[in-house]
Amino acid sequence: MESPRISFEFFPPRNAEQKLILESTWQKLAPLEPHYLSVTFGAGGSTLEATRETVEALAAGTDVPVAPHISCMAKNQEMLQHLLAAYREQGINRLVVLRGDRPHGLSGPGPFQHADELVGFIRREFGGAFHIEVACYPEFHPESRSPRSEMYYFKQKVDAGADGAVTQYFYNADAYFSFIDDCRHMGIDIPITPGIMPITNYRQLSRFSDMCGAEIPQWIRRRLEGFGDDGASIREFGLDVVTALCERLLKGGAPGLHIYTLNRANASFLLWQRLVS
Repeated sequence: MESPRISFEFFPPRNAEQKLILESTWQKLAPLEPHYLSVTFGAGGSTLEATRETVEALAAGTDVPVAPHISCMAKNQEMLQHLLAAYREQGINRLVVLRGDRPHGLSGPGPFQHADELVGFIRREFGGAFHIEVACYPEFHPESRSPRSEMYYFKQKVDAGADGAVTQYFYNADAYFSFIDDCRHMGIDIPITPGIMPITNYRQLSRFSDMCGAEIPQWIRRRLEGFGDDGASIREFGLDVVTALCERLLKGGAPGLHIYTLNRANASFLLWQRLVS
């Protein structure tokens, strides 16, 4: 199999110990020549400065393109303009643009309520300076009223100027392929990259999935529950499941894979090895 186009996602560290863990992680994954590395922000933009510091550290330490997450966390347009101008000056030319959560303590509506407004603003102010990825949800966003509304809001982001999209993670390949068919029927033709979550900790995965609306198929859930606290068996089974999922996605035409690393290298590295072997 030809080497797939893979990107890795990190979150900014909150303390010195997490900083060392992240440094070890990206130093192991960056030599794999990923398509890019993305850096998230905390709820409400709570890690804005840490996100920027992490982006700068990655950009300085590796030749891999870095893509900071940008959301509607900005208190005003001037703040966002300043941040984006600084990124552009540093040679950052990729962004992952999301709605996100409103900043804590912000009174009154901010300048942007939805991701399509933010995408449109970036395009008006910076033209084609940034390659913009947006989010999409093959199994539907928890706040979506219906599949029709889900597709409508996604198309708004595309029409506003998105270059590509990354999905929420999932474990049902049919959900992705069905979503792609729906998108093409709606005239959405940008590349849509599957988001991939390695399985290493069942309790953590279950908690994440409940929050974001990602389904863990019953057969996977029951197997994971059956392993109890046997972490080695969970990781081995999880690697088999996710490898098979990725192979099917790539064989079916997915443009690449975006791996949510949770700042740990081993599961992502082992998955990469399986996919390129």
